[in-house]
Amino acid sequence: MLNMECRTGLPGEKVIQRLKKFFGSGGLGLDLTEEAEGCLTFSGGGGYVTATLCEEKGKMRVDLETREWEYQVRQFAATLR
Repeated sequence: MLNMECRTGLPGEKVIQRLKKFFGSGGLGLDLTEEAEGCLTFSGGGGYVTATLCEEKGKMRVDLETREWEYQVRQFAATLR
């Protein structure tokens, strides 16, 4: 299991688009099992990825939690820098 936080200058909608493209059907093929304002959960392959977004001091804070997808979550976080 991995919990990590990253910050980006990208707006929340852009981060959500990137999350869906990276983890969803066009990327790793995980199922988007939950979507609420500022929170998405993808499941598949025996694990999950949950992303929670929060605007903070003019930047977007992205909290990522995963089980079984640690490497891929680190890869995604690197794209937000």
